[in-house]
Amino acid sequence: MTDKSAPVARRYFGTDGIRGRVGDAPITPDFMLRLGWAAGQAFKRDGQRNSVIIGKDTRLSGYMFESALEAGLSAAGVDVKLLGPMPTPAIAYLTRTFRACAGIVISASHNPHYDNGIKFFSGDGTKLDDALEAEIERWLDKPVTVCESADLGKAFRVEDAPGRYVEFCKSTVPNEFVLDGMHIVLDCAHGATYHVAPKVFRELGARVSVIGGDPDGLNINLGVGSTHLEALKEAVQQRNADLGIAFDGDGDRVLMVDKDGSEVDGDELIYVIAAQRKKAGTLKGGVVGTLMTNLGVELALQDQGIPFERAKVGDRYVMERLLQRGWLLGGEGSGHLVIRDCTTTGDGIVSALQVLLACWRADKTLGELRQGMTKLPQTMINVRVGERFDPMSRPDIAEAVRKAEDHLGAAGRILLRASGTEPLIRVMAEGEDAAVIEQVAEELAEVVGRSKA
Repeated sequence: MTDKSAPVARRYFGTDGIRGRVGDAPITPDFMLRLGWAAGQAFKRDGQRNSVIIGKDTRLSGYMFESALEAGLSAAGVDVKLLGPMPTPAIAYLTRTFRACAGIVISASHNPHYDNGIKFFSGDGTKLDDALEAEIERWLDKPVTVCESADLGKAFRVEDAPGRYVEFCKSTVPNEFVLDGMHIVLDCAHGATYHVAPKVFRELGARVSVIGGDPDGLNINLGVGSTHLEALKEAVQQRNADLGIAFDGDGDRVLMVDKDGSEVDGDELIYVIAAQRKKAGTLKGGVVGTLMTNLGVELALQDQGIPFERAKVGDRYVMERLLQRGWLLGGEGSGHLVIRDCTTTGDGIVSALQVLLACWRADKTLGELRQGMTKLPQTMINVRVGERFDPMSRPDIAEAVRKAEDHLGAAGRILLRASGTEPLIRVMAEGEDAAVIEQVAEELAEVVGRSKA
């Protein structure tokens, strides 16, 4: 008997779509054509004129893959609406508003320009479940066929996509919410938010300075964005701004910098939103984090009487748990925040607005609101490996983890997991003593690095 609850094995899809180096399989034009055709077959609805939305970030290779996906979808008899460079959550939103059967994002998120990838959204603007990704992979095993000439898909350019999304972002906060008098520095990572994020915050009344807002196809995430906060910290302090907001290359993550230049990560941001909503009586249920969420979040929410649960790493797993529980708030330390009463997926701009709304309602600064939570020391080391594997399946690693857990006792936490997008094993240690935690993480990383099957 087949266990329907068991995870579906997938060859191409990782934690967040398909990703890799441009030119190396499967990130090649011929694969993208096949992928477009396979997706078209998997998403088509009988008796309807089907359409798929395609958006991309600012990578140079996006032009090539956009054309290949368009050709494959057309061959499957599916119309294509091309958005051009747009944040990932904008594709989710516009997929819903255009009543498309799916949305496709061409992006490698926070990775360098030489990587690229594909993410899918269902017709309701949510990430695909494992079963639907497996269905696309089944179609990939079949030879590409071309439908009758009269049934080929057409392609349309959506010229007003940025304006539609700007208005959507503003609609997620009350009409009376304004940012008059606030000076904000935006770091757009030379990515997909470069032309929409400044408009959103300026139209809400803020004085906006922009860094990372001049994409050339090759500089996405290069020394800027949510994975490189040094430039934003410097800009906030040099310009005496009230705070800084950093997005990643595709705009689904957000991190912030306080007035004094201190970093505020996703764990702290979701705490700020949840705590303010609890105080206002608008919090429904609890908060979902992940296996990587800092223990300090759990303890601080517990003090506020807010339930907390952990899901697998990945914003789609956070969303799945939220839907199961009927809760509204979840997120990851990396800045993927899910706010279900605002949108259907992680959205950097919308999440930033919710943080600013919490500050506005409390009449406090971000620095003041974050003081309700104390993060425990946490060390993460990425160990590059030849190919992804389950680290706990290796006896030498499992034994090293057991000894480390015994050493830390109840005051610490250890997690090893394979990255879903890169050949990396992530080694995380967390506890009360920073020096001990760093030593434990380094020792485990060394064991992982030399481990053999």
